Amino acid sequence: MSAVQGASHAPHTIDWPDVSGGVPDEMPAMLFREFGPPEVLHTETVPTPHPGPGEVLVRVGAVSVGRLLDLLARSGKHPYAKFRFPHILGADHAGTIAEVGDGVTNVSVGDHVGTFHVFLTGEDEFTRSGYGDISPLVEILGTHRPGAYGRYVVVPARNVHVAPADIDPVMAASIVGVGPVAVNQFERAGGVGPGSNVIVQGATSGLGATTAMLAKHLGATVVVSSRHESKRARLRELGFEHVFDAVDERFAAQAREAFGGDGAHVLVDNLGAPLVWEHGFDVLRPGGAVVSSGAFLGHTVPLNLQRTYTTGIRVIGVRTGTPETVEALWREAERGFRTVVDAVFPIERAPDAHHYVESAENVGRVVLTH
Repeated sequence: MSAVQGASHAPHTIDWPDVSGGVPDEMPAMLFREFGPPEVLHTETVPTPHPGPGEVLVRVGAVSVGRLLDLLARSGKHPYAKFRFPHILGADHAGTIAEVGDGVTNVSVGDHVGTFHVFLTGEDEFTRSGYGDISPLVEILGTHRPGAYGRYVVVPARNVHVAPADIDPVMAASIVGVGPVAVNQFERAGGVGPGSNVIVQGATSGLGATTAMLAKHLGATVVVSSRHESKRARLRELGFEHVFDAVDERFAAQAREAFGGDGAHVLVDNLGAPLVWEHGFDVLRPGGAVVSSGAFLGHTVPLNLQRTYTTGIRVIGVRTGTPETVEALWREAERGFRTVVDAVFPIERAPDAHHYVESAENVGRVVLTH
């Protein structure tokens, strides 16, 4: 059986979890006791956690599968995570509030919420200046704390947001983590809206697709790229008009033609492939910005310093979202922003979902449902 057999690729809606029956003493959790391939993931019964002051217990409905926080973490290749086994993965998730701790006033039992997975454990110069994503006080759900591959998870109340009434847990889990990153990329670059020219390289990953969809939602003219024709065809099906191969020597000319002869205000490159970087850099207009939140294909790229300083081009690194961009993401969700969900697997098939994301066949988010 292939990884995607039995997974849902059609438009879907799942119900939010029902918490009317109370919280059990024990719960199933998909966990692992050693690093290795997807098969190290297995289900065990563990004690159900309970919230402390300022925390809530979420009955998880859906959780997204991420390349860094799930695949690399499970394989032991995560660059900064240190686990105590057994460990429960799972960062970007959505579900129903099952319990609230003392002092919690922003949500109530029964609320349908999405949880942003980056927790600020204190205040410092970075959090005060809106750069909380690079603060050393950051903790990440599913990395530093048990995550949402368990049926229940405890998170700080300030990290949950009530989802729009017309959104289901799969979509909420799909936008709650990468959406704030995309917002942060655009805000650090100076903003995106009508009249903006935006390039998103590698627009078929979970983050890439969300970033491209957000640029389109905000009214920008968007150029997207993929190295694979099958994926470019899928991007066209999603409504993108300007879809190119960034490795092609014609890319810069094609992108400029799409922008009516102008250059790009914002170039999003989470790949780190030297040729893709060079071809995108060639399209930047004076004062434009390159933004990167990943290096999936390489870590070192050429940088033309002369052109950078003579044309005022900015190179910006964005690690993740911030509390401010989380709020902005949910405002856009209320205005109709949605991302691309590629496949949905039941949590019992988490190993298959990991294999599928590792294959890089997905266009958009891959989600597990409890």
